[in-house]
Amino acid sequence: MEDHPLRYELANEMHARPFMAVDVPSTVVFLALKRPGNAAGRDRDADMAHLCALLDRHGAPHPKPGATHFVGQIGRHWLKWESHTEVVTYTAFHEGLSTRAFDPVDFEVFPEDWLAEAPGMRLSSALIRVDRMGDDAEMSARLAEWFVPECLAASRVLDDAAVMAGDFRIDPAGHARFAVFVREGVGQRRVGRIVQRLCEIETYKALSLLGFARARQLSPELARVGASLTWLVDEMGEQGQDADATLRELLGISGELEKVSAQTSFRFSATGAYEQLVHERVEVMREDRFEGRQTFAEFMLRRFDPAMRTVKATEARLTAMLARAERAGELLRTRVDVERSAQNQALLESMDRRADLQLRLQRTVEGLSVVAISYYAINLVSYGLYPLAKLAGIEKTMLTAMATPVVVLIVWWVVRRIRKAH
Repeated sequence: MEDHPLRYELANEMHARPFMAVDVPSTVVFLALKRPGNAAGRDRDADMAHLCALLDRHGAPHPKPGATHFVGQIGRHWLKWESHTEVVTYTAFHEGLSTRAFDPVDFEVFPEDWLAEAPGMRLSSALIRVDRMGDDAEMSARLAEWFVPECLAASRVLDDAAVMAGDFRIDPAGHARFAVFVREGVGQRRVGRIVQRLCEIETYKALSLLGFARARQLSPELARVGASLTWLVDEMGEQGQDADATLRELLGISGELEKVSAQTSFRFSATGAYEQLVHERVEVMREDRFEGRQTFAEFMLRRFDPAMRTVKATEARLTAMLARAERAGELLRTRVDVERSAQNQALLESMDRRADLQLRLQRTVEGLSVVAISYYAINLVSYGLYPLAKLAGIEKTMLTAMATPVVVLIVWWVVRRIRKAH
């Protein structure tokens, strides 16, 4: 049986990013890099070259060409590298804890000169402290020491397998902080799943808030364009308004809105996808309240969801303005078409009057032409018949009088035949 050419590739994709096995206690260092513009269309070979530069410092083997993930050992750390649609993430794991909680020295696994050469900018970085679970009072004391109380979110997760906590603030060293207290007997893979979810929550939250920043930046521009659109719609009802000029202005506004829509469509749609991922990652942790503190879900409800609603409202506002401009354009085009139809009708009536005048003038000219032609024809006939009339004893005057009606009738008949023929 012949297999589809993508069968194995697609099947392996389902198992491409397994959870790391994390010992307790451990320190996890996380870094997410993103290009400032067109991150989805970035040069991924540059990302791979940057990873290989880090691996070469430790003599570690390189990943396969075109790989989107890699796990390998660099010195005393295990490194997990992943290439996503817009970001590249590095996660370093090592056993044991620093004497000082969340010591910035732990981040030195990523050298400063190597970071300076990164093909992107830091979107997020975090230090995660994985320790054994103590009693609630001891853990509460540590959390109060490490985090800002009013921002702290802490909860029991995965059926009380662990307590995870974080305040989503950036410390003086430039990193977010998370703590995970693991119950005795919980497997390494399960701990790795908790750590991975925390890294994903932090990354997708940061990516989602990029849409919020774009929406906030866009608000004054939409207000200006919306005011111009309202003014133009009001002007459409004014008598004597130049519809063509109004239509040109409306087309300019529609062009601005279409440009903004094209520039923001990817960011807004991506924000919606990242928002859903954040909520899904929080939901799968199966949170229970710890010591009366807010859970991660409650933190997102109070701090994260309002920003996402702002993005959705801005996107809906832009869509409504586009539809409004389109409707106004259709109405204005209809008005212009009606006015042009009236102008065309008046022009046709004017043309009909001119044609009628031309017909009358033509008939007048035809009548005059019959007289002129008859005049010359009578003279020619008179000159031709005069010798015969002289022999018959008819005077020239009488001959002319007798020939005039006949010649006039013949000329009139000939002119009429010519007119009918044309």
